[in-house]
Amino acid sequence: MTHRLNRRKFLQYTGMAGTALLLPGKGTAGNYPTLASDEIGLSKWELETPSLCLELEVMEKNLKKVHDKLAGSGIGVRPHIKTHKCPALAQMQLDAGAVGVCAAKLSESEIMLENGISQVLMTGVNVSPVKIKKAMALRKKYPGFIQAVDNPVNAQDLQDAAKAAGIIAEVVVDLDVIKRSGVRTGLPALELAQQIDRSPNLRFMGILAYDGGAQHVKGYAARKARTDQTFEPVVATYESMVKSGLNVEIFSGAGTGTYDMMGDVPGFTDVQVGSYLFMDAQYMAIGSEENEELYDHFDPSLTVMTTVINTNYPGRLITDSGAKALTINKPSGIVIGEPGFTYNAGSDEYGTVTYSEANRDYKVGDRLEVIVPHCDPAINLYDRIYGIRRGKVEMVLPVLARGMSR
Repeated sequence: MTHRLNRRKFLQYTGMAGTALLLPGKGTAGNYPTLASDEIGLSKWELETPSLCLELEVMEKNLKKVHDKLAGSGIGVRPHIKTHKCPALAQMQLDAGAVGVCAAKLSESEIMLENGISQVLMTGVNVSPVKIKKAMALRKKYPGFIQAVDNPVNAQDLQDAAKAAGIIAEVVVDLDVIKRSGVRTGLPALELAQQIDRSPNLRFMGILAYDGGAQHVKGYAARKARTDQTFEPVVATYESMVKSGLNVEIFSGAGTGTYDMMGDVPGFTDVQVGSYLFMDAQYMAIGSEENEELYDHFDPSLTVMTTVINTNYPGRLITDSGAKALTINKPSGIVIGEPGFTYNAGSDEYGTVTYSEANRDYKVGDRLEVIVPHCDPAINLYDRIYGIRRGKVEMVLPVLARGMSR
Protein backbone atom coordinates (compact mmCIF):
# COMPACT_ATOMS: atom_id res chain seq x y z
CA MET A 1 0.00 0.00 0.00
CA THR A 2 1.31 3.45 -0.86
CA HIS A 3 0.78 5.82 2.04
CA ARG A 4 -0.09 9.27 0.71
CA LEU A 5 -1.72 10.38 3.94
CA ASN A 6 -0.10 13.40 5.54
CA ARG A 7 0.69 13.69 9.23
CA ARG A 8 -2.56 15.48 9.99
CA LYS A 9 -4.56 12.71 8.34
CA PHE A 10 -2.70 10.03 10.28
CA LEU A 11 -3.44 11.84 13.52
CA GLN A 12 -7.09 12.18 12.57
CA TYR A 13 -7.36 8.49 11.76
CA THR A 14 -6.13 7.39 15.17
CA GLY A 15 -8.35 9.64 17.24
CA MET A 16 -5.61 12.05 18.31
CA ALA A 17 -7.35 14.97 16.64
CA GLY A 18 -10.95 13.83 17.08
CA THR A 19 -13.70 14.78 19.50
CA ALA A 20 -15.28 12.42 21.99
CA LEU A 21 -18.45 10.58 21.05
CA LEU A 22 -19.47 8.33 23.93
CA LEU A 23 -22.21 5.77 23.87
CA PRO A 24 -24.78 6.64 26.57
CA GLY A 25 -23.66 5.25 29.91
CA LYS A 26 -20.78 3.34 28.39
CA GLY A 27 -17.85 5.71 28.65
CA THR A 28 -16.08 4.31 31.69
CA ALA A 29 -14.22 1.13 32.52
CA GLY A 30 -16.69 0.14 35.23
CA ASN A 31 -19.45 -0.80 32.78
CA TYR A 32 -17.68 -3.81 31.24
CA PRO A 33 -15.64 -6.74 32.56
CA THR A 34 -12.06 -5.48 32.59
CA LEU A 35 -8.76 -6.42 34.16
CA ALA A 36 -7.53 -4.74 37.31
CA SER A 37 -4.17 -3.19 36.50
CA ASP A 38 -1.72 -0.72 37.96
CA GLU A 39 -1.34 0.54 34.39
CA ILE A 40 -4.69 2.37 34.52
CA GLY A 41 -3.95 6.06 34.07
CA LEU A 42 -0.60 5.56 32.37
CA SER A 43 0.14 7.34 29.13
CA LYS A 44 0.10 4.87 26.26
CA TRP A 45 3.66 6.00 25.55
CA GLU A 46 4.70 4.57 28.94
CA LEU A 47 3.41 1.05 28.32
CA GLU A 48 5.79 -1.87 27.98
CA THR A 49 6.03 -2.88 24.35
CA PRO A 50 4.74 -4.43 22.23
CA SER A 51 1.34 -3.37 23.55
CA LEU A 52 -1.99 -3.56 21.74
CA CYS A 53 -3.92 -0.32 22.13
CA LEU A 54 -7.48 0.65 21.27
CA GLU A 55 -8.46 4.30 20.88
CA LEU A 56 -11.86 4.17 22.59
CA GLU A 57 -13.27 7.37 21.11
CA VAL A 58 -12.51 6.19 17.57
CA MET A 59 -13.93 2.74 18.25
CA GLU A 60 -17.12 4.26 19.69
CA LYS A 61 -17.55 6.32 16.55
CA ASN A 62 -17.15 3.18 14.43
CA LEU A 63 -19.79 1.43 16.53
CA LYS A 64 -22.20 4.24 15.81
CA LYS A 65 -21.30 4.68 12.14
CA VAL A 66 -22.30 1.19 11.04
CA HIS A 67 -25.76 1.54 12.57
CA ASP A 68 -26.21 5.05 11.21
CA LYS A 69 -25.30 3.87 7.71
CA LEU A 70 -27.81 1.01 7.84
CA ALA A 71 -30.59 2.98 9.53
CA GLY A 72 -33.87 2.59 7.68
CA SER A 73 -32.62 -0.28 5.51
CA GLY A 74 -34.14 -3.04 7.63
CA ILE A 75 -30.71 -4.67 7.81
CA GLY A 76 -29.30 -5.45 11.24
CA VAL A 77 -25.76 -5.84 12.51
CA ARG A 78 -24.45 -9.21 13.71
CA PRO A 79 -20.75 -8.54 14.36
CA HIS A 80 -18.19 -11.31 14.00
CA ILE A 81 -16.19 -11.68 17.21
CA LYS A 82 -13.31 -13.46 15.46
CA THR A 83 -12.02 -9.91 15.01
CA HIS A 84 -11.70 -9.06 18.71
CA LYS A 85 -12.27 -12.30 20.69
CA CYS A 86 -13.28 -10.14 23.65
CA PRO A 87 -16.65 -10.51 25.48
CA ALA A 88 -16.44 -6.92 26.76
CA LEU A 89 -16.24 -5.59 23.21
CA ALA A 90 -19.02 -7.95 22.12
CA GLN A 91 -21.21 -6.50 24.86
CA MET A 92 -20.42 -2.98 23.65
CA GLN A 93 -21.55 -4.04 20.18
CA LEU A 94 -24.80 -5.43 21.56
CA ASP A 95 -25.38 -2.29 23.59
CA ALA A 96 -24.90 -0.27 20.39
CA GLY A 97 -27.76 -2.19 18.74
CA ALA A 98 -26.37 -5.45 17.33
CA VAL A 99 -28.91 -8.29 17.00
CA GLY A 100 -26.34 -10.82 18.21
CA VAL A 101 -22.80 -11.85 17.35
CA CYS A 102 -21.13 -14.41 15.11
CA ALA A 103 -18.28 -16.71 16.12
CA ALA A 104 -16.14 -18.81 13.82
CA LYS A 105 -15.32 -21.61 16.25
CA LEU A 106 -17.06 -23.66 18.90
CA SER A 107 -14.49 -22.64 21.51
CA GLU A 108 -15.05 -18.95 20.71
CA SER A 109 -18.80 -19.47 20.99
CA GLU A 110 -18.38 -21.09 24.38
CA ILE A 111 -16.30 -18.19 25.70
CA MET A 112 -18.88 -15.65 24.55
CA LEU A 113 -21.85 -17.55 25.97
CA GLU A 114 -20.14 -18.19 29.29
CA ASN A 115 -19.36 -14.50 29.62
CA GLY A 116 -22.84 -13.11 29.16
CA ILE A 117 -23.18 -12.82 25.38
CA SER A 118 -26.52 -14.52 24.98
CA GLN A 119 -27.02 -14.53 21.18
CA VAL A 120 -24.20 -16.35 19.35
CA LEU A 121 -24.38 -17.68 15.81
CA MET A 122 -21.52 -20.06 14.99
CA THR A 123 -20.66 -19.68 11.31
CA GLY A 124 -18.43 -22.77 11.14
CA VAL A 125 -19.66 -26.35 11.18
CA ASN A 126 -19.23 -29.03 13.83
CA VAL A 127 -18.56 -32.39 12.21
CA SER A 128 -16.69 -34.52 14.77
CA PRO A 129 -18.68 -36.47 17.39
CA VAL A 130 -16.85 -34.66 20.21
CA LYS A 131 -17.68 -31.21 18.88
CA ILE A 132 -21.26 -32.12 18.03
CA LYS A 133 -21.85 -33.39 21.56
CA LYS A 134 -20.27 -30.27 23.02
CA ALA A 135 -22.34 -28.04 20.74
CA MET A 136 -25.53 -29.69 21.93
CA ALA A 137 -24.50 -29.22 25.53
CA LEU A 138 -23.97 -25.52 24.82
CA ARG A 139 -27.36 -25.27 23.15
CA LYS A 140 -29.00 -26.97 26.12
CA LYS A 141 -27.41 -24.49 28.53
CA TYR A 142 -27.62 -21.40 26.32
CA PRO A 143 -30.78 -21.17 24.17
CA GLY A 144 -29.32 -18.31 22.12
CA PHE A 145 -26.71 -20.56 20.49
CA ILE A 146 -27.21 -21.31 16.78
CA GLN A 147 -24.87 -23.43 14.67
CA ALA A 148 -24.30 -23.92 10.96
CA VAL A 149 -24.52 -27.03 8.83
CA ASP A 150 -23.55 -27.60 5.20
CA ASN A 151 -24.17 -31.26 4.33
CA PRO A 152 -26.90 -33.87 4.79
CA VAL A 153 -24.78 -36.34 6.78
CA ASN A 154 -23.86 -33.65 9.26
CA ALA A 155 -27.50 -32.58 9.51
CA GLN A 156 -28.47 -36.14 10.46
CA ASP A 157 -25.65 -36.28 13.00
CA LEU A 158 -26.93 -33.04 14.54
CA GLN A 159 -30.46 -34.42 14.64
CA ASP A 160 -29.30 -37.60 16.41
CA ALA A 161 -27.22 -35.65 18.93
CA ALA A 162 -30.01 -33.16 19.63
CA LYS A 163 -32.43 -36.02 20.22
CA ALA A 164 -29.98 -37.71 22.58
CA ALA A 165 -29.57 -34.42 24.47
CA GLY A 166 -33.33 -33.93 24.65
CA ILE A 167 -33.27 -30.54 22.95
CA ILE A 168 -34.30 -28.67 19.83
CA ALA A 169 -31.17 -27.28 18.19
CA GLU A 170 -31.43 -24.23 15.97
CA VAL A 171 -29.34 -24.38 12.80
CA VAL A 172 -28.63 -22.31 9.71
CA VAL A 173 -27.52 -23.60 6.32
CA ASP A 174 -24.15 -22.27 5.21
CA LEU A 175 -24.12 -21.62 1.46
CA ASP A 176 -21.02 -22.15 -0.67
CA VAL A 177 -20.24 -18.80 -2.25
CA ILE A 178 -16.43 -18.94 -2.61
CA LYS A 179 -15.71 -22.68 -2.95
CA ARG A 180 -14.50 -22.91 0.64
CA SER A 181 -17.23 -24.15 2.94
CA GLY A 182 -20.96 -24.50 2.62
CA VAL A 183 -23.47 -26.44 0.56
CA ARG A 184 -23.81 -25.56 -3.11
CA THR A 185 -26.56 -23.08 -3.90
CA GLY A 186 -29.74 -24.14 -5.69
CA LEU A 187 -31.27 -27.56 -5.22
CA PRO A 188 -28.61 -29.00 -2.85
CA ALA A 189 -29.15 -26.13 -0.43
CA LEU A 190 -32.93 -26.35 -0.72
CA GLU A 191 -32.95 -30.09 -0.06
CA LEU A 192 -30.68 -29.67 2.96
CA ALA A 193 -32.95 -26.98 4.39
CA GLN A 194 -35.98 -29.21 3.83
CA GLN A 195 -34.20 -32.12 5.54
CA ILE A 196 -33.56 -29.93 8.56
CA ASP A 197 -37.15 -28.71 8.55
CA ARG A 198 -38.35 -32.32 8.70
CA SER A 199 -35.99 -33.20 11.55
CA PRO A 200 -37.92 -33.23 14.83
CA ASN A 201 -34.98 -32.07 16.95
CA LEU A 202 -33.69 -29.38 14.61
CA ARG A 203 -35.15 -25.98 13.84
CA PHE A 204 -34.26 -24.40 10.50
CA MET A 205 -33.44 -20.73 11.06
CA GLY A 206 -32.14 -19.58 7.69
CA ILE A 207 -29.00 -19.20 5.63
CA LEU A 208 -25.48 -17.77 5.72
CA ALA A 209 -23.79 -16.36 2.61
CA TYR A 210 -20.44 -14.79 3.36
CA ASP A 211 -18.21 -13.81 0.46
CA GLY A 212 -14.84 -13.39 2.15
CA GLY A 213 -13.11 -12.88 -1.17
CA ALA A 214 -15.11 -9.74 -1.95
CA GLN A 215 -14.20 -7.88 1.22
CA HIS A 216 -10.77 -6.72 0.05
CA VAL A 217 -11.45 -6.14 -3.64
CA LYS A 218 -9.95 -2.73 -4.34
CA GLY A 219 -12.34 -0.11 -5.69
CA TYR A 220 -15.97 0.26 -4.72
CA ALA A 221 -17.35 -0.45 -8.21
CA ALA A 222 -15.31 -3.63 -8.62
CA ARG A 223 -16.28 -4.79 -5.14
CA LYS A 224 -19.96 -4.11 -5.80
CA ALA A 225 -19.83 -5.96 -9.13
CA ARG A 226 -18.24 -8.97 -7.45
CA THR A 227 -20.84 -8.93 -4.68
CA ASP A 228 -23.79 -8.61 -7.07
CA GLN A 229 -22.52 -11.54 -9.12
CA THR A 230 -21.93 -13.69 -6.06
CA PHE A 231 -25.40 -13.09 -4.70
CA GLU A 232 -27.36 -13.94 -7.86
CA PRO A 233 -27.47 -17.70 -7.08
CA VAL A 234 -27.77 -16.96 -3.37
CA VAL A 235 -30.91 -14.88 -3.91
CA ALA A 236 -32.34 -17.55 -6.20
CA THR A 237 -31.73 -20.12 -3.47
CA TYR A 238 -33.35 -17.92 -0.84
CA GLU A 239 -36.40 -17.40 -3.04
CA SER A 240 -36.73 -21.13 -3.68
CA MET A 241 -36.71 -21.76 0.06
CA VAL A 242 -39.39 -19.16 0.70
CA LYS A 243 -41.48 -20.51 -2.18
CA SER A 244 -41.25 -24.02 -0.69
CA GLY A 245 -42.73 -22.73 2.56
CA LEU A 246 -39.56 -22.60 4.65
CA ASN A 247 -39.27 -19.89 7.29
CA VAL A 248 -36.00 -18.11 6.49
CA GLU A 249 -35.69 -16.02 9.62
CA ILE A 250 -31.97 -15.36 9.14
CA PHE A 251 -30.29 -14.37 5.87
CA SER A 252 -26.87 -13.27 7.02
CA GLY A 253 -23.64 -12.36 5.25
CA ALA A 254 -21.49 -9.50 3.98
CA GLY A 255 -18.64 -7.93 5.93
CA THR A 256 -16.85 -4.66 6.55
CA GLY A 257 -16.00 -4.25 2.86
CA THR A 258 -19.52 -4.95 1.55
CA TYR A 259 -21.86 -4.13 4.43
CA ASP A 260 -23.39 -1.18 2.56
CA MET A 261 -24.14 -3.17 -0.61
CA MET A 262 -26.94 -5.44 0.63
CA GLY A 263 -29.93 -3.10 0.58
CA ASP A 264 -31.34 -4.52 -2.66
CA VAL A 265 -30.90 -8.20 -1.69
CA PRO A 266 -34.39 -9.67 -1.05
CA GLY A 267 -34.85 -11.00 2.48
CA PHE A 268 -31.37 -10.07 3.67
CA THR A 269 -31.41 -9.64 7.46
CA ASP A 270 -27.98 -8.75 8.85
CA VAL A 271 -24.32 -8.08 8.12
CA GLN A 272 -21.43 -9.98 9.71
CA VAL A 273 -19.11 -7.00 10.05
CA GLY A 274 -16.00 -7.51 12.14
CA SER A 275 -13.03 -5.34 11.21
CA TYR A 276 -15.15 -2.16 11.16
CA LEU A 277 -14.53 -1.87 14.90
CA PHE A 278 -10.74 -1.63 14.54
CA MET A 279 -9.84 -1.26 10.86
CA ASP A 280 -6.35 -2.05 9.57
CA ALA A 281 -3.94 -1.43 6.70
CA GLN A 282 -5.63 -4.06 4.52
CA TYR A 283 -9.05 -2.44 4.74
CA MET A 284 -7.75 1.10 4.44
CA ALA A 285 -6.37 0.16 1.01
CA ILE A 286 -9.62 -1.01 -0.61
CA GLY A 287 -11.19 2.39 -1.16
CA SER A 288 -14.79 3.50 -0.69
CA GLU A 289 -17.49 4.89 -2.95
CA GLU A 290 -16.41 8.41 -2.06
CA ASN A 291 -12.65 7.80 -1.97
CA GLU A 292 -11.07 5.23 -4.29
CA GLU A 293 -7.70 5.47 -2.56
CA LEU A 294 -8.80 5.12 1.05
CA TYR A 295 -11.63 3.26 2.75
CA ASP A 296 -12.88 6.00 5.03
CA HIS A 297 -16.22 4.71 6.32
CA PHE A 298 -14.51 3.67 9.54
CA ASP A 299 -11.35 4.94 11.18
CA PRO A 300 -8.46 2.80 12.47
CA SER A 301 -8.64 2.49 16.25
CA LEU A 302 -6.28 -0.46 16.88
CA THR A 303 -2.52 0.08 17.08
CA VAL A 304 0.59 -1.58 18.41
CA MET A 305 2.96 0.49 20.52
CA THR A 306 6.56 -0.48 19.78
CA THR A 307 10.02 0.65 20.91
CA VAL A 308 13.03 1.55 18.80
CA ILE A 309 15.87 -0.68 19.99
CA ASN A 310 18.57 -0.06 17.35
CA THR A 311 19.55 2.90 15.15
CA ASN A 312 22.91 1.71 13.80
CA TYR A 313 22.21 2.50 10.15
CA PRO A 314 20.98 5.69 8.45
CA GLY A 315 17.38 5.45 7.24
CA ARG A 316 16.79 2.31 9.25
CA LEU A 317 15.24 1.64 12.67
CA ILE A 318 14.87 -1.71 14.43
CA THR A 319 11.93 -2.19 16.81
CA ASP A 320 10.86 -4.86 19.28
CA SER A 321 7.71 -5.74 17.32
CA GLY A 322 7.93 -8.29 14.53
CA ALA A 323 5.64 -11.07 13.34
CA LYS A 324 4.82 -12.09 16.92
CA ALA A 325 3.35 -8.64 17.46
CA LEU A 326 1.78 -7.91 14.04
CA THR A 327 1.47 -11.41 12.44
CA ILE A 328 1.85 -10.49 8.79
CA ASN A 329 4.17 -8.34 6.75
CA LYS A 330 2.00 -7.44 3.75
CA PRO A 331 0.63 -4.87 3.63
CA SER A 332 3.11 -2.92 5.69
CA GLY A 333 2.06 -1.67 9.10
CA ILE A 334 1.44 2.08 9.05
CA VAL A 335 3.60 4.15 11.39
CA ILE A 336 1.40 6.99 12.60
CA GLY A 337 2.77 10.42 11.87
CA GLU A 338 5.45 9.11 9.51
CA PRO A 339 4.00 8.62 6.02
CA GLY A 340 7.49 8.03 4.62
CA PHE A 341 8.14 4.99 6.83
CA THR A 342 7.87 1.40 5.61
CA TYR A 343 7.38 -1.07 8.46
CA ASN A 344 8.57 -4.63 7.83
CA ALA A 345 7.41 -7.22 10.38
CA GLY A 346 8.98 -10.17 8.60
CA SER A 347 11.22 -11.19 11.51
CA ASP A 348 9.72 -13.04 14.47
CA GLU A 349 10.89 -10.67 17.19
CA TYR A 350 11.99 -7.54 15.33
CA GLY A 351 10.43 -4.93 13.12
CA THR A 352 12.48 -3.04 10.54
CA VAL A 353 11.57 0.50 9.57
CA THR A 354 13.16 1.94 6.44
CA TYR A 355 12.80 5.53 5.26
CA SER A 356 14.39 8.24 3.20
CA GLU A 357 13.03 11.05 5.34
CA ALA A 358 11.48 11.36 8.79
CA ASN A 359 9.64 14.06 10.67
CA ARG A 360 12.12 13.87 13.56
CA ASP A 361 15.34 12.20 14.68
CA TYR A 362 14.91 8.87 16.41
CA LYS A 363 17.04 7.33 19.13
CA VAL A 364 17.02 4.05 21.04
CA GLY A 365 14.07 3.98 23.45
CA ASP A 366 11.76 6.12 21.36
CA ARG A 367 8.25 4.78 20.75
CA LEU A 368 6.32 4.32 17.52
CA GLU A 369 2.61 3.65 17.06
CA VAL A 370 1.70 1.27 14.26
CA ILE A 371 -1.66 0.57 12.59
CA VAL A 372 -1.76 -3.22 12.25
CA PRO A 373 -1.70 -4.86 8.80
CA HIS A 374 -4.61 -7.23 9.59
CA CYS A 375 -6.50 -6.90 12.86
CA ASP A 376 -7.98 -10.41 13.29
CA PRO A 377 -4.76 -12.42 13.65
CA ALA A 378 -3.03 -9.57 15.50
CA ILE A 379 -5.65 -9.74 18.26
CA ASN A 380 -4.98 -13.45 18.68
CA LEU A 381 -1.41 -12.66 19.75
CA TYR A 382 -2.38 -10.68 22.85
CA ASP A 383 -4.10 -11.50 26.12
CA ARG A 384 -5.12 -7.89 26.75
CA ILE A 385 -6.10 -4.74 24.90
CA TYR A 386 -5.34 -1.36 26.43
CA GLY A 387 -8.35 0.92 26.05
CA ILE A 388 -6.99 4.43 25.55
CA ARG A 389 -8.86 7.68 26.00
CA ARG A 390 -7.15 11.02 25.51
CA GLY A 391 -3.78 9.34 25.51
CA LYS A 392 -4.15 7.45 28.79
CA VAL A 393 -5.11 3.89 29.72
CA GLU A 394 -8.76 3.92 30.78
CA MET A 395 -9.41 0.19 30.83
CA VAL A 396 -7.64 -3.10 30.18
CA LEU A 397 -9.81 -5.52 28.21
CA PRO A 398 -9.12 -9.27 28.47
CA VAL A 399 -8.98 -11.19 25.18
CA LEU A 400 -10.64 -14.24 26.69
CA ALA A 401 -11.06 -16.12 23.40
CA ARG A 402 -7.41 -15.73 22.42
CA GLY A 403 -6.13 -19.05 21.06
CA MET A 404 -9.66 -20.49 20.95
CA SER A 405 -9.34 -21.93 17.46
CA ARG A 406 -11.04 -25.32 17.91
